[in-house]
Formats: sequence, C-alpha cells, structure tokens
Amino acid sequence: MTENYLKTSGTCTMAAMRKDREPKDNKDNKDNKSVVEKTSVLNWNKKFTYPKSQRSMILGKRHYDISSTQTKLPSVTTILSATQSEEKRQALANWKLRVGEKQADFIRDSAAVRGTAMHAYLEDYVLGKQRVDLTDVGKLAGTMARKIIESGLGDLGEVWGSEVTLYYPDRYAGATDLVGLYGDQESICDFKQSNKPKRREWIGEMFLQLAAYASAHNKVYNTKITQGVILMCTPDNFFQRFIVDGQEFIDCQEAFHKKVDQYYRDQEDKPQDSETEDEQKPK
Repeated sequence: MTENYLKTSGTCTMAAMRKDREPKDNKDNKDNKSVVEKTSVLNWNKKFTYPKSQRSMILGKRHYDISSTQTKLPSVTTILSATQSEEKRQALANWKLRVGEKQADFIRDSAAVRGTAMHAYLEDYVLGKQRVDLTDVGKLAGTMARKIIESGLGDLGEVWGSEVTLYYPDRYAGATDLVGLYGDQESICDFKQSNKPKRREWIGEMFLQLAAYASAHNKVYNTKITQGVILMCTPDNFFQRFIVDGQEFIDCQEAFHKKVDQYYRDQEDKPQDSETEDEQKPK
C-alpha cells in the first residue's frame, strides 16, 4: 500500500441535527447491514463544552442554528461557495461539459455517499466504537477509514471533540471532524475522501475551511490553534496527509475573513438590487 505524507510551506491559495459527540456506551444496531461494536481507542480530554446546533436552509444557503446563542449563521461552505472565484466556477463548468452532466452528477453523488460512509466509520472509531457495514459502499469506505486510522491517527495525542459545531459570533458557523492535539500541537483535523490523489495547490479551499474552524474555536474558547490537518484517502487506498501551519495558516485565516466580509457585502447589496428592479417594473 502506498502512503504519501505531504507538508510544505507557502502562501495559502484559496474544503439535520449535529450534536456534540462524546464516547458513550454503545447500543446494538438493529440494521442487519451495519453493526457497531465497542472498542478501545483514543485519549479524550473533554475540556470544552461545544454547542448543539441544527442545520437549516435560508434562500438555498445552509445555515446553522446555534442553540446557545439563538442565532442563525451561514456555514463555512456556504461562504466559500458564494465567494468562489470566477476561474474556479469556469473550471467546474468546463469539467461538467467535458464529462457530461449525467456523468458529473454520478461522480459527485457517488463520492458524497462514499465520503459519508467513511466519515461514519471514522467518527465511530474516535468515539470508541467499531463499525461493520456489509454494503458494497460500506466495505470500501471501511477500508479507506482503516487506512486513515493506521496511517494518519498515530500522531493524534488528545481528542477534545468529534463532529463538533464551531461558530464565530455574528459571522459564521460550521462543523469539523475533530479538535485536539495532533503532533503535540493544538489542531483542527478533517477527514477527506478523494476520487484521485491531490496536489497541495489544488486544495487551498480545504485549508481555508480548517483556518475558519480554528479562528472560531480560538475566538470562543480562547485557544491558540495554529495548525490544520487533512487526512485523505482515495478508493484505491492511497493515503495523503496535508498539514497547514505557521504563516501559511495565518494567511488562510486572513483570507477566509476577507471572504466573510465579501459575503456580507454581497448579501447587503442583493436586497437593494431586487427592490430597485421591482420599482422599475411597469405597473
């Protein structure tokens, strides 16, 4: 099996109900295709209380209802999507044109299902459980998850939270896969599935996500998270680890907050434009 560990420096170039997940005694899963068993896993330190949240859609954009503050905030991915560069939008359109709309939808949907199943495995592992999914997608996702566990979680020294909601007051919210100590450094960690191996310069948006979550955690909990970790695996079991830290991480945080500012400016402009258009319509 091939492993690829990547860590380089450089400028960031611009990745239902969610509840805090903590280890609990497992109950039998009645789905005969999926069985979860108790197993011994990672070192937990529940030093922070993370808020509960509920996802909602507002004008087609994902928001998080934060229970502790009773606010609805746009998600990190909503902001990144809304502020995407024209170059990236065009590249996606060209890809869809090249492979065909139907095939593009199939590739996207298959990746989403596989990624969800892989995350379920990894989440259960972090919570002290072992998942056995006998579906074809589940078997493949399980193999990918085990590769990430074996090759990527050895440096995970402490877990503060799994699948936790994070928010930056009055600006944005989101949920990250894992918060804790990675390589003895306070870190945000995300698990990613990829159809093919990635080059570092292709995943700038994933770095922005990590920086956004870290900025929110630091703001609310007065932490000093300065590292983001992406643990990625392809269906053919090719593992990659990407680490963003130092000045690159600071650049990513600054870049994301500029996108947040842009997002809110655009939101302020849209209602005004709509009102102007309505007023100009003949009666």
